[in-house]
Amino acid sequence: MKKDIILCGVGGDGIVSVAKIISDAALNLGMNVKQSEIHGMSQRGGSVFSHLRISSEPIFADVIPEGKADIILSSEPMEALRYLPFLSPEGVVITNSDPFVNITNYPDIEKVNAELAKLNKCVSFNANAIAKELGARGNMVLLGAAAPYLELPFDELEKAISAIFGRKGEAVVETNIKAIRAGREAK
Repeated sequence: MKKDIILCGVGGDGIVSVAKIISDAALNLGMNVKQSEIHGMSQRGGSVFSHLRISSEPIFADVIPEGKADIILSSEPMEALRYLPFLSPEGVVITNSDPFVNITNYPDIEKVNAELAKLNKCVSFNANAIAKELGARGNMVLLGAAAPYLELPFDELEKAISAIFGRKGEAVVETNIKAIRAGREAK
């Protein structure tokens, strides 16, 4: 099993947390993991991305070559477009359809969505709306939507969430688990 995943979004969206959850779940299964991340202007809403490679075989590089990503998981639709050159022809994009408009020249969202709609495999939905209903964050809902494509046992993702967020209390863990379950059902 091998998955090359680009996680992208804007600072504060929890992309780094999602990468950690996936990494920990894979490591708990005895898989090999390599990760490279750029925080950029993360505290100011700037672009954030992570290359995450998981495999049952050895991994020799932490950066995913263009055209080789199996999954692009994006917390924001324009960021999904930014990383499309990395997507393999068989790859899937999972993105929040709710834009984070933090620049004056943000492209017309209808045009952004039209570009995403041209893809062979794109799961685009308003993860923030689902998260808001649960008192959660959109990143966890997106992780749930990505779960079937990750090919990791869902309970391992839940275990990783429990381990990572456990110190914040059972309520936080349960909210995040509800969010990934809702994301799994949303697509």
